[in-house]
Amino acid sequence: MYCSKCGSAVSADSAFCTSCGTPQSRPAIANPAAISVPPNVGVAGYSAGRGQFLYAGFWLRLVAYLLDSILMGAAIVPLFIVFALMTGAAAHLHNLGDFPRNGQPPDPALVAAMFSLIFTLAAVAILITWLYHAYFESSAWQGTPGKKVMSIYVTDLNGQRLSFLHATGRFFSKIVTGLIPFALGYIMAGFTERKQALHDMIAGTLVVRR
Repeated sequence: MYCSKCGSAVSADSAFCTSCGTPQSRPAIANPAAISVPPNVGVAGYSAGRGQFLYAGFWLRLVAYLLDSILMGAAIVPLFIVFALMTGAAAHLHNLGDFPRNGQPPDPALVAAMFSLIFTLAAVAILITWLYHAYFESSAWQGTPGKKVMSIYVTDLNGQRLSFLHATGRFFSKIVTGLIPFALGYIMAGFTERKQALHDMIAGTLVVRR
């Protein structure tokens, strides 16, 4: 560097010119803390431009849920019909319906069989629903087909893909969400800071969009 007054060469660490004694100004050193580090654009749901996750709100998630319900219903209902025909459930229901007409109490064995059938069907429905959500949310899609259509998917709090066990925990956390009156546990996804429903908070997950 050179002296601003006399033009003599001055070393960078000198506070004064050695020729004329004029004080020298040192170049400003950048503050490392002020340096902007580019965001990790490889994290799912992360916006490089905005530097934050793009959370999926209540309505996107509701439409995805309705789409998934249609898909699961298309698979479960025919299965239930076949199961009912094979077990004679229709005949059992008809016999139970005769009770008001003939005044005879229904056969206890028939009642037990109907309760057993209902319990079995409910268990099968829960099993299919669990595997559907846990498998797809822990897959490369990171979301169910309904979520994929809506371009949203599930991550952990760091934006990473869920394991099958983590996705399973998220699914069964919905039992707690469903216990909240007026579906408030689900509606929370519309007004919480990170658009989390109650089960997302319990499981430590986010639903983000591309």
